[in-house]
Amino acid sequence: MKIHGITAEMLAGQPPIAQVLPVFRAFVADTVLVAHNAAFDMRFLELKETPTGIRFDRPVLDTFLLSAVLFPNQETHRLEAIAERLGVSVMGRHTAVGDAIVTAEVFLKMLPLLAEKGIRTLGQAREASEKTYHARITY
Repeated sequence: MKIHGITAEMLAGQPPIAQVLPVFRAFVADTVLVAHNAAFDMRFLELKETPTGIRFDRPVLDTFLLSAVLFPNQETHRLEAIAERLGVSVMGRHTAVGDAIVTAEVFLKMLPLLAEKGIRTLGQAREASEKTYHARITY
């Protein structure tokens, strides 16, 4: 509630996770997932693997880690800070649509910067991300 403003009333009558996850998994079936601080979100999905039988094994690119690749000397890699660095407007923060739009715009601004560093493929981006200090964070 403190972060997202989601109340118990808003959740009342909504479909359970076991019903939602298969639909979402089908939606992302053939794609690369792009998220900010993806390890945090992926941990929630991992916790639901056994009870739902749904596994998210798609490749993931994390704008948090990519920021650490592009801006290694920056103090913070919060989404707001990256957006400011890249000239991306932040609206609707901590809402599903708002965060998705900001993350997408940040990611698109990162692509040419990554290419300048010789990072042009999914494999190269994942490898560079995994080498950052922040890739060690677990939830």
